[in-house]
Amino acid sequence: MKSYREELWFQTDTRRAYLNITAQVEAAVRKSGVREGLCLVNAMHITASVYINDDEPGLLQDYDDFLERLAPHAPTSHYRHNRTGEDNGDAHIKRQLMGREVVVAITDGKLDFGPWEQIFYAEFDGRRRKRALIKIIGE
Repeated sequence: MKSYREELWFQTDTRRAYLNITAQVEAAVRKSGVREGLCLVNAMHITASVYINDDEPGLLQDYDDFLERLAPHAPTSHYRHNRTGEDNGDAHIKRQLMGREVVVAITDGKLDFGPWEQIFYAEFDGRRRKRALIKIIGE
């Protein structure tokens, strides 16, 4: 069995951002040489997420609006976590809602997606360097 590991690094200019990382993950699959297996992609920070959905601008804005309604950034005083000196209590909750990771099957050397599926890195407390892990295993 083969195993391949790669990190993707990000630094967004804004607190929240949704980045389509499908092409980077596909490139990692090609580099791995795995033809049949699994590809895990996970955010390695507790205020970011990796998820799969459609790359449609209206949907991305809907996610952002939905998450901000459920866990608004302000007022920051509403979050006990922020008593530690942080201002990102909302980002931890947004990450929990969107999830940490995705696993995609690799078939015939390609990500085995359904229609419209794309992989996204979601940032909820940006403006500093963070990373996502790609781990590929298989034959």
